[in-house]
Amino acid sequence: MLDDLLGRTELKEQIAALEAERDDLEARLAAEGDRRVEAVRARQEAEERVNRLEDRISDLEGKVDADDGAVDRSFRHLETVRGGRLEAVLSRLESVEAAPESVLTAVVGEDVPAAVPELLGDRAALVARAAPCVVFADDAGVLAVALRPPLAPEPCIEWSDGAALDRAWFQPTGRYALALVRSDVFAVGVYADGDRVDYEGFTSDVQGDHSKGGFSQARFERLRDEQIADHVGRCRDALAAVDADRLYVTGDRRLVGEFEAEADETAAVDATGEPESALADAHASFWSVRLWGL
Repeated sequence: MLDDLLGRTELKEQIAALEAERDDLEARLAAEGDRRVEAVRARQEAEERVNRLEDRISDLEGKVDADDGAVDRSFRHLETVRGGRLEAVLSRLESVEAAPESVLTAVVGEDVPAAVPELLGDRAALVARAAPCVVFADDAGVLAVALRPPLAPEPCIEWSDGAALDRAWFQPTGRYALALVRSDVFAVGVYADGDRVDYEGFTSDVQGDHSKGGFSQARFERLRDEQIADHVGRCRDALAAVDADRLYVTGDRRLVGEFEAEADETAAVDATGEPESALADAHASFWSVRLWGL
């Protein structure tokens, strides 16, 4: 009775409602954190499985060639490297010292240059499977490796006393922007030598999968296409305002092609989640390097 007279009952009810809302938000935040941890773990497991499957595919392809009477052409080693592991690989290549004109560096595009099979023989077929790539090999057979850089250099051939390695092919340098574009998510970061110095991100309201009932599938798809087109327009406007020397666009394979005219390089990546965390995943994926032992 006294609480009613003093107006405390209503206040207590408001406090209880706010506490319930707070508890609900805390539970949702905890669940979101669990989902992010699970997403990172799932992504790492998927990358490991991809590597194992590619190893298995290469082994089987080598056995098929052997059954046909050909030389076994399986890769000696396959790995995706980034960060500290990539730094170690590049440093090891730079440490190679040999006689003049004994180490080949070949940037291979669609066609394998004649110098590669002349040096590697039957193993040149592996280079064709790894292309586009950069091949480092020596005439003593000690060095034989192919790497696929994020930034494809112009095809070239060089013989030297060591690996003619340009780190700018493999590692982030200078000031550049990297964007992630999905059908409903956009994020872009400006980086200086790989460190992010600016960021913008947003989501757009785009219809999900069509469910039975309601308007027709054709109308749903038309509406979704219009929403995605509006989202792409917002992304293009945001990119036009970015101050960077180079622009790399990553994301949904269907959408990155929309930005080929603006971008210095595009790449399809599997980066999901909220804009900022997804951008971090996209940046790591873009600067990953595939390595093959020939």
